[in-house]
Amino acid sequence: MAVVKSPLTDEVRNAVGQALQGSLIDLIDLSLTAKQAHWNVTGRTFKSVHEQLDELTATARTASDSVAERAVMIGVNPDGRVQTIAHETSLPTLEPGWLPEDKVITSIVDALAGTISRFRERIDAVEADQVTQDLLITVTGQLEEQHWMFSVQR
Repeated sequence: MAVVKSPLTDEVRNAVGQALQGSLIDLIDLSLTAKQAHWNVTGRTFKSVHEQLDELTATARTASDSVAERAVMIGVNPDGRVQTIAHETSLPTLEPGWLPEDKVITSIVDALAGTISRFRERIDAVEADQVTQDLLITVTGQLEEQHWMFSVQR
């Protein structure tokens, strides 16, 4: 079995690994939450919200892959198993069943706000690894764009 030798010190690698794992959990759950809302949203603006939820899902899935691959690059095993996500997520759970567009928008805005806040904390926490910091800054920018696009629909 090949083992990745990280250019980072063990202390930095561990801190960065924790930040990446937390980011991975947020992004995977965000993509699942957005897809669940996508399937169940109802209302007059259904089509635009439905399509924007797909954009959010794609953004979160692409970002989660980048975050997981960064973890592997520094010798940290990413854990995206469903049990891990369910146990460690910080995102609120959507209500079951059909969801009126206003509830979907509010839920997604809140989920994004919390995720962005945690990403900003992680950006500070990974200061010793500017490559990871740059990745988290980029993802945060993408999440903030989605937050803005949903927020203006309130």
